Amino acid sequence: MSTSLLFVCLGNICRSPTAEAVFRARAAALGLDARTDSAGTGDWHVGKPPYGPAAAAAAARGYDLSSLRARQVQPEDFHGFDLIVAMDADNRAALEALRPAGAGTPVRLMLDHLPGHAGQPVPDPYFTRDFEGALDLVEAAADALARQLLGAQNSSTASPKSL
Repeated sequence: MSTSLLFVCLGNICRSPTAEAVFRARAAALGLDARTDSAGTGDWHVGKPPYGPAAAAAAARGYDLSSLRARQVQPEDFHGFDLIVAMDADNRAALEALRPAGAGTPVRLMLDHLPGHAGQPVPDPYFTRDFEGALDLVEAAADALARQLLGAQNSSTASPKSL
């Protein structure tokens, strides 16, 4: 059973592509079958690569963002993914406003999966300039989420929708 996840931030050039790459690597290391993508709630950067300093910070830790390009969330994403993971409450609210009628895909915050950080945002390093701090949070949350999803794949009673 494969799980599909969409990681979402504002412009899809820092946090969400980083989360996509980190989660993909962490899931693969655990043997988790997962399809990942990332998108932004805004359209300012559509078609552009991840922001240079974000890509450099990720590369220094072994994550390659070079093939990723920004795209904007579309209503059909609610039907194409099992779980949508927002980087902060503003993006979660924007996603909920975009949700098509009848779409049941859950939207969770990235840090909701990290014990002790529920409800907290991954601060946007585009503005804070703390690319290392954002990466620390994304790595920890990606590890926790990957372990939760692996448990769901190995259990007949759990699903990504219950996370």
